Amino acid sequence: MPSRESEAVILRSYPYRDADLVVSFYTRDRGKLRGVAAGVRRPKNKFGVSLERLAHSRVFYFQKETAELVTLQRAELMGPANLWKASYSACVVLDLIAETADQMLPDSEPHDAYFRLLKLIVDESSRGISQESPSEPIQAWAQRALAYFLLWAARLGGWLPPLDRCIESDVPFADDEPAYFSPRKDGLFRASFSDSESWLFPAAARSLAQAMLSRRIDGIDPTAWHQPAALDLQRFLLQRTQAQLEGRLRGVEALRAVMSAEEPPFPAAG
Repeated sequence: MPSRESEAVILRSYPYRDADLVVSFYTRDRGKLRGVAAGVRRPKNKFGVSLERLAHSRVFYFQKETAELVTLQRAELMGPANLWKASYSACVVLDLIAETADQMLPDSEPHDAYFRLLKLIVDESSRGISQESPSEPIQAWAQRALAYFLLWAARLGGWLPPLDRCIESDVPFADDEPAYFSPRKDGLFRASFSDSESWLFPAAARSLAQAMLSRRIDGIDPTAWHQPAALDLQRFLLQRTQAQLEGRLRGVEALRAVMSAEEPPFPAAG
Protein backbone atom coordinates (compact mmCIF):
# COMPACT_ATOMS: atom_id res chain seq x y z
CA MET A 1 0.00 0.00 0.00
CA PRO A 2 2.07 2.98 -1.25
CA SER A 3 2.14 6.21 0.74
CA ARG A 4 1.58 9.44 -1.21
CA GLU A 5 1.39 13.17 -0.62
CA SER A 6 -0.31 15.75 -2.81
CA GLU A 7 -1.05 19.45 -2.87
CA ALA A 8 -4.84 19.66 -2.80
CA VAL A 9 -7.91 21.82 -2.46
CA ILE A 10 -10.56 20.27 -0.22
CA LEU A 11 -13.98 20.13 -1.87
CA ARG A 12 -16.56 18.47 0.39
CA SER A 13 -16.87 16.01 3.24
CA TYR A 14 -19.52 13.55 4.43
CA PRO A 15 -20.05 11.85 7.80
CA TYR A 16 -18.83 8.27 7.87
CA ARG A 17 -19.12 5.87 10.79
CA ASP A 18 -19.05 7.35 14.31
CA ALA A 19 -16.33 9.99 14.12
CA ASP A 20 -14.93 9.72 10.58
CA LEU A 21 -15.42 11.71 7.39
CA VAL A 22 -15.26 10.84 3.73
CA VAL A 23 -13.40 13.76 2.15
CA SER A 24 -13.44 14.71 -1.52
CA PHE A 25 -10.32 16.65 -2.54
CA TYR A 26 -8.77 17.82 -5.79
CA THR A 27 -5.04 17.21 -6.10
CA ARG A 28 -2.68 18.91 -8.48
CA ASP A 29 -0.98 15.66 -9.52
CA ARG A 30 -3.72 13.01 -9.36
CA GLY A 31 -7.00 14.83 -9.87
CA LYS A 32 -10.06 14.30 -7.67
CA LEU A 33 -9.81 11.68 -4.95
CA ARG A 34 -11.96 10.60 -2.02
CA GLY A 35 -10.64 9.28 1.24
CA VAL A 36 -11.54 8.38 4.81
CA ALA A 37 -10.25 10.63 7.58
CA ALA A 38 -10.49 8.72 10.84
CA GLY A 39 -11.54 10.55 13.99
CA VAL A 40 -11.84 13.95 12.34
CA ARG A 41 -15.27 14.61 13.88
CA ARG A 42 -13.92 14.43 17.41
CA PRO A 43 -13.28 17.76 19.19
CA LYS A 44 -9.54 17.11 19.19
CA ASN A 45 -8.13 15.60 16.01
CA LYS A 46 -4.90 15.71 14.04
CA PHE A 47 -6.39 17.40 10.97
CA GLY A 48 -7.62 20.73 12.42
CA VAL A 49 -8.89 23.10 9.71
CA SER A 50 -6.82 21.46 6.96
CA LEU A 51 -9.87 19.47 5.78
CA GLU A 52 -12.33 22.35 5.85
CA ARG A 53 -14.18 23.19 2.64
CA LEU A 54 -11.83 24.86 0.08
CA ALA A 55 -8.81 24.56 2.35
CA HIS A 56 -5.54 24.56 0.41
CA SER A 57 -3.64 21.72 2.06
CA ARG A 58 -0.92 19.15 1.61
CA VAL A 59 -2.58 15.78 2.06
CA PHE A 60 -0.81 12.57 3.08
CA TYR A 61 -2.60 9.32 2.28
CA PHE A 62 -2.37 5.61 1.47
CA GLN A 63 -3.92 4.32 -1.73
CA LYS A 64 -4.63 0.71 -2.63
CA GLU A 65 -4.98 -0.01 -6.33
CA THR A 66 -8.25 -1.87 -5.81
CA ALA A 67 -9.77 0.48 -3.18
CA GLU A 68 -12.28 3.16 -4.10
CA LEU A 69 -11.33 5.33 -1.13
CA VAL A 70 -7.85 6.33 -0.01
CA THR A 71 -6.88 6.45 3.67
CA LEU A 72 -6.02 9.94 4.86
CA GLN A 73 -3.16 9.98 7.36
CA ARG A 74 -2.80 13.70 7.96
CA ALA A 75 -3.07 17.07 6.22
CA GLU A 76 -1.13 20.29 6.57
CA LEU A 77 -2.68 23.64 5.75
CA MET A 78 -0.74 25.42 2.98
CA GLY A 79 -3.03 28.35 2.28
CA PRO A 80 -5.11 30.86 4.24
CA ALA A 81 -6.75 29.75 7.48
CA ASN A 82 -9.64 32.22 7.53
CA LEU A 83 -12.17 30.72 5.09
CA TRP A 84 -14.22 29.25 7.93
CA LYS A 85 -14.54 32.79 9.39
CA ALA A 86 -16.62 34.08 6.47
CA SER A 87 -20.11 35.46 7.02
CA TYR A 88 -23.00 33.05 6.60
CA SER A 89 -23.96 34.39 3.17
CA ALA A 90 -20.37 34.17 1.95
CA CYS A 91 -20.15 30.60 3.25
CA VAL A 92 -23.22 29.77 1.15
CA VAL A 93 -21.34 30.99 -1.92
CA LEU A 94 -18.18 29.08 -1.02
CA ASP A 95 -20.23 25.92 -0.43
CA LEU A 96 -21.79 26.32 -3.88
CA ILE A 97 -18.37 26.70 -5.51
CA ALA A 98 -17.12 23.56 -3.77
CA GLU A 99 -20.29 21.60 -4.64
CA THR A 100 -20.02 22.60 -8.30
CA ALA A 101 -16.37 21.58 -8.50
CA ASP A 102 -17.07 18.26 -6.78
CA GLN A 103 -19.87 17.39 -9.20
CA MET A 104 -18.12 18.66 -12.31
CA LEU A 105 -14.65 17.15 -11.94
CA PRO A 106 -14.09 13.52 -12.94
CA ASP A 107 -12.22 11.18 -10.61
CA SER A 108 -8.45 10.73 -10.94
CA GLU A 109 -8.01 13.09 -13.91
CA PRO A 110 -5.56 15.92 -13.08
CA HIS A 111 -6.06 19.27 -14.77
CA ASP A 112 -3.50 21.88 -13.73
CA ALA A 113 -5.48 24.85 -15.04
CA TYR A 114 -8.51 23.79 -13.01
CA PHE A 115 -6.37 23.37 -9.90
CA ARG A 116 -4.95 26.87 -10.40
CA LEU A 117 -8.50 28.22 -10.78
CA LEU A 118 -9.53 26.70 -7.46
CA LYS A 119 -6.43 28.04 -5.74
CA LEU A 120 -7.06 31.52 -7.18
CA ILE A 121 -10.61 31.44 -5.80
CA VAL A 122 -9.28 30.36 -2.39
CA ASP A 123 -6.79 33.24 -2.32
CA GLU A 124 -9.35 35.80 -3.52
CA SER A 125 -11.87 34.58 -0.94
CA SER A 126 -9.30 34.95 1.83
CA ARG A 127 -8.66 38.55 0.81
CA GLY A 128 -12.38 39.24 0.69
CA ILE A 129 -13.01 37.76 4.13
CA SER A 130 -10.36 39.99 5.64
CA GLN A 131 -12.30 43.02 4.34
CA GLU A 132 -15.88 41.90 4.98
CA SER A 133 -18.44 44.46 6.06
CA PRO A 134 -21.27 43.37 8.42
CA SER A 135 -23.63 45.74 6.57
CA GLU A 136 -23.55 43.77 3.30
CA PRO A 137 -26.13 40.93 3.07
CA ILE A 138 -24.01 39.12 0.49
CA GLN A 139 -20.41 40.16 0.28
CA ALA A 140 -19.46 41.62 -3.10
CA TRP A 141 -16.24 39.60 -3.16
CA ALA A 142 -18.25 36.37 -2.86
CA GLN A 143 -20.46 37.26 -5.79
CA ARG A 144 -17.37 38.08 -7.87
CA ALA A 145 -15.67 34.82 -6.89
CA LEU A 146 -18.74 32.78 -7.83
CA ALA A 147 -19.18 34.42 -11.24
CA TYR A 148 -15.47 34.14 -12.05
CA PHE A 149 -15.32 30.50 -11.00
CA LEU A 150 -18.42 29.48 -12.97
CA LEU A 151 -17.25 31.30 -16.10
CA TRP A 152 -13.79 29.74 -16.10
CA ALA A 153 -15.10 26.31 -15.11
CA ALA A 154 -17.30 26.40 -18.22
CA ARG A 155 -14.39 27.64 -20.33
CA LEU A 156 -12.02 24.93 -19.09
CA GLY A 157 -14.73 22.29 -19.45
CA GLY A 158 -15.26 23.22 -23.10
CA TRP A 159 -18.96 24.02 -22.79
CA LEU A 160 -19.02 27.81 -22.51
CA PRO A 161 -21.29 29.03 -25.33
CA PRO A 162 -20.17 31.95 -27.51
CA LEU A 163 -20.87 35.27 -25.83
CA ASP A 164 -20.42 37.52 -28.85
CA ARG A 165 -23.05 36.16 -31.24
CA CYS A 166 -26.58 34.80 -31.41
CA ILE A 167 -26.72 31.01 -31.37
CA GLU A 168 -29.88 31.06 -33.49
CA SER A 169 -28.80 33.39 -36.33
CA ASP A 170 -25.01 33.33 -35.87
CA VAL A 171 -25.11 37.13 -36.13
CA PRO A 172 -22.71 39.02 -33.83
CA PHE A 173 -24.30 41.20 -31.17
CA ALA A 174 -23.85 44.96 -31.49
CA ASP A 175 -21.73 46.47 -28.72
CA ASP A 176 -24.72 47.81 -26.79
CA GLU A 177 -27.25 45.16 -27.86
CA PRO A 178 -28.86 43.12 -25.06
CA ALA A 179 -29.00 39.35 -25.42
CA TYR A 180 -31.29 36.74 -23.88
CA PHE A 181 -30.99 33.21 -22.55
CA SER A 182 -33.39 30.40 -21.78
CA PRO A 183 -33.37 26.96 -20.11
CA ARG A 184 -34.37 25.49 -23.49
CA LYS A 185 -31.39 26.84 -25.42
CA ASP A 186 -27.66 26.35 -25.11
CA GLY A 187 -26.46 29.94 -25.40
CA LEU A 188 -27.34 33.59 -25.95
CA PHE A 189 -29.75 34.83 -28.59
CA ARG A 190 -31.20 38.08 -29.93
CA ALA A 191 -34.45 39.70 -28.87
CA SER A 192 -36.25 38.46 -31.97
CA PHE A 193 -35.82 34.86 -30.72
CA SER A 194 -36.91 35.56 -27.12
CA ASP A 195 -40.17 34.48 -25.51
CA SER A 196 -41.86 34.51 -22.11
CA GLU A 197 -39.29 32.05 -20.69
CA SER A 198 -36.29 34.15 -21.74
CA TRP A 199 -34.07 36.08 -19.37
CA LEU A 200 -32.33 39.35 -20.21
CA PHE A 201 -28.54 39.27 -20.54
CA PRO A 202 -27.46 42.92 -20.98
CA ALA A 203 -24.43 44.12 -22.91
CA ALA A 204 -22.76 45.10 -19.60
CA ALA A 205 -22.81 41.44 -18.52
CA ARG A 206 -21.15 40.39 -21.78
CA SER A 207 -18.47 43.05 -21.32
CA LEU A 208 -17.82 41.85 -17.77
CA ALA A 209 -17.51 38.25 -18.98
CA GLN A 210 -14.97 39.25 -21.62
CA ALA A 211 -12.94 41.12 -19.00
CA MET A 212 -13.01 38.04 -16.76
CA LEU A 213 -11.81 35.81 -19.59
CA SER A 214 -8.88 38.08 -20.40
CA ARG A 215 -7.34 38.53 -16.95
CA ARG A 216 -7.16 37.20 -13.40
CA ILE A 217 -9.90 38.15 -11.00
CA ASP A 218 -7.52 40.27 -8.94
CA GLY A 219 -6.47 42.16 -12.09
CA ILE A 220 -9.95 43.31 -13.15
CA ASP A 221 -10.76 47.00 -12.69
CA PRO A 222 -13.12 47.20 -9.66
CA THR A 223 -15.38 49.60 -11.58
CA ALA A 224 -16.09 46.82 -14.08
CA TRP A 225 -17.97 44.86 -11.42
CA HIS A 226 -21.25 46.67 -11.92
CA GLN A 227 -23.51 44.83 -9.48
CA PRO A 228 -26.59 44.28 -11.72
CA ALA A 229 -24.36 43.08 -14.56
CA ALA A 230 -22.51 40.70 -12.23
CA LEU A 231 -25.81 39.23 -11.02
CA ASP A 232 -27.11 38.85 -14.58
CA LEU A 233 -23.92 37.01 -15.51
CA GLN A 234 -24.16 34.84 -12.41
CA ARG A 235 -27.73 33.80 -13.22
CA PHE A 236 -26.79 32.85 -16.77
CA LEU A 237 -23.79 30.82 -15.61
CA LEU A 238 -25.72 29.02 -12.90
CA GLN A 239 -28.41 28.08 -15.41
CA ARG A 240 -25.83 26.78 -17.89
CA THR A 241 -23.90 24.94 -15.16
CA GLN A 242 -26.98 23.12 -13.93
CA ALA A 243 -27.96 22.26 -17.49
CA GLN A 244 -24.48 20.82 -18.05
CA LEU A 245 -24.70 18.78 -14.84
CA GLU A 246 -28.26 17.71 -15.77
CA GLY A 247 -29.59 18.54 -12.35
CA ARG A 248 -29.93 21.19 -9.70
CA LEU A 249 -27.15 22.23 -7.38
CA ARG A 250 -28.37 22.18 -3.79
CA GLY A 251 -26.38 25.31 -3.05
CA VAL A 252 -28.48 27.34 -5.47
CA GLU A 253 -31.47 26.99 -3.15
CA ALA A 254 -29.40 28.22 -0.20
CA LEU A 255 -28.16 31.15 -2.31
CA ARG A 256 -31.73 32.03 -3.22
CA ALA A 257 -32.58 32.19 0.47
CA VAL A 258 -29.95 34.81 1.24
CA MET A 259 -30.52 36.97 -1.84
CA SER A 260 -32.29 40.28 -1.34
CA ALA A 261 -36.07 40.10 -1.68
CA GLU A 262 -35.85 42.71 -4.44
CA GLU A 263 -33.77 40.43 -6.65
CA PRO A 264 -35.59 38.26 -9.22
CA PRO A 265 -35.32 34.48 -8.76
CA PHE A 266 -32.82 32.30 -10.58
CA PRO A 267 -33.92 30.69 -13.82
CA ALA A 268 -34.61 26.98 -13.85
CA ALA A 269 -32.01 24.44 -14.84
CA GLY A 270 -34.08 23.25 -17.78
